[in-house]
Amino acid sequence: MTDFRLLINGKLVEGAGILDVINPATGRRLAAAPRADRAQMDQAVAAAKAAFPGWSSTPLRDRAGLLIKLAEALEAEQGEFARLLTEEQGKPLPDSLGEIAYSIATLRYFATLDLPLEVLKEDSSRKVVRQRRPLGVVAAITPWNFPLMLAVWKIAPALLAGNTVVIKPSPYTPLTTLKLGEILRSVVPPGVVNVVSGGNELGGWMTGHPVPRKISFTGSVATGKKVAIAAAPDLKRVTLELGGNDAAIVLGDVDVKSTAQKIFWGAFENSGQICSAIKRVYVPENLYQNVVNELVEIAKTVKVGNGLEAGTQLGPLNNKMQYDKVREMVDDARKHGAKVATGGQQLSAKGYFIAPTIVSEISDGTRLVDEEQFGPALPVISYRNVEDAVERANATPYGLSGSVWSANPEKAAEVARQLDCGTAWVNQHLAIAPNLPFGGAKWSGIGVENGPWGLLGFTEIQVVNVARA
Repeated sequence: MTDFRLLINGKLVEGAGILDVINPATGRRLAAAPRADRAQMDQAVAAAKAAFPGWSSTPLRDRAGLLIKLAEALEAEQGEFARLLTEEQGKPLPDSLGEIAYSIATLRYFATLDLPLEVLKEDSSRKVVRQRRPLGVVAAITPWNFPLMLAVWKIAPALLAGNTVVIKPSPYTPLTTLKLGEILRSVVPPGVVNVVSGGNELGGWMTGHPVPRKISFTGSVATGKKVAIAAAPDLKRVTLELGGNDAAIVLGDVDVKSTAQKIFWGAFENSGQICSAIKRVYVPENLYQNVVNELVEIAKTVKVGNGLEAGTQLGPLNNKMQYDKVREMVDDARKHGAKVATGGQQLSAKGYFIAPTIVSEISDGTRLVDEEQFGPALPVISYRNVEDAVERANATPYGLSGSVWSANPEKAAEVARQLDCGTAWVNQHLAIAPNLPFGGAKWSGIGVENGPWGLLGFTEIQVVNVARA
C-alpha cells in the first residue's frame, strides 16, 4: 500500500506512531496510517491559526475558485480514491464512486454560494451593515461510514466562509482523508487545511484545545455529548450531527411490492451504516405479513461480499466493534421472543459480514427497536392506527429523520409533519443533497449541515454601524 502522511502546514510528515487500518472484508491489516501525537496536533492547530489572517482576507470568489480546483483534482483521481475507500470502509466499489461523485458535487455547489452584505439602515445620518465573518480555526472530526463525503461537508463551507481547518478522520477509515490531504497540499496555501489522524484521544485533544473557535463533529450521540462538554468552557461554536433511530411508517394503501423495495434500500444502503437510514418500520396489521414477506424475499436475493467483487450490493460492517454490536442486538431480540425472519448469521469466517436481517414479531422495548443498530438488521413492527404509529415513532430521544409511505402523498405529508425529526420524507428515504439542510432534533444533533444554512454555521454576524454626522 501507499505510504500515508499527515498534512501539517503544507508539508506531508510522518506520524509520531503507527495506526493499523483493517480491511473489513478480510479482517486483515490493510495499511499503516500515521498516528499523530499531541505535539503534532498542536503544530497543526498553530499552522491553521497562522494561516487564518491571510486566508480570511482572501476574496470570497477566490476561495470559491479553490473549491473548484479541489473538485477537479479529486475528479482526476476518483478511480484510485474509490478503490482505497472500498478497501478501508467496505462498501461496494460503485457506492465508493458515488460517494466521490457526491463529494465533488458538494465542492462545486458551495463554490456557487455567497455571503453578501445586508444594509440594515441607510440615511443621511447613519449606515448600518450586517456582514458575515469567519470564526477562525475549525476542528472537524469525521466518522467511518462516509469518510470522504463527510470530510468535504465540513471542509467546503468552512473554507468558503474564510476559516482554516484541522480535520481528524476516524481511526477506522483515515486513508482516504489522508490522501485528500495530498491533493489539498497542491491546492490550498500552507496551513489552511491540516489533516491529522490518530486514536480517539486525538479528538479529545482537539476539542479541548483553546485555539479552535468551532467544532464540527459527526458521530455517535455518546461522543457528541463529550464534544459539547469539551466545547462549553471556551464557548466554542459546535455543529453536532449525531445518530438516529429513524422510523418509517407504512400506511394501509401502499403497493406492498414497490414500497418494500424502497424501504429495504432505505434501511440497508451501506449495510445500514447511515445515521439517517431507516432503523425501524411500522406497518398496519392488515399489511404486516405481506410487507415482512416482501422484505425477506429482497434480503435473500441481495449479494453480500467484498466490495471489490463485481455485482456486490452490500459489503461488510466496517469494524469488529460494530459487527459485534449488531449481532448482540439481533440475539437480544431473539431472547425477547422476536422472530428472525431471515438473516442474522455470520456469512464468512473472514471479515465482518452479516446477512441482511429482517426481524418480525417484535415490539417497542427491545434494543433493536429502541436503540440505533447502525447495521443490516431491520425490525418490522405492527400497529393498529396511525396515531399510535406516530406516537411510537416519536417515543425516542433521537430525532434525525423519518419517512411516511402512502399512495396518497398529501395524506402522507400530513403524517410526516407530525414526526419529531429534522427531515421527514414522503415515499422516499435518504434523499439528501448538498443544497438541502441536514440536521436533527433532540439527541440527533445541534445545527445543520449543507445548503446556505450550513455555510452560515461557519460564520458569525458582525454589525458595522457608521455615524455620518
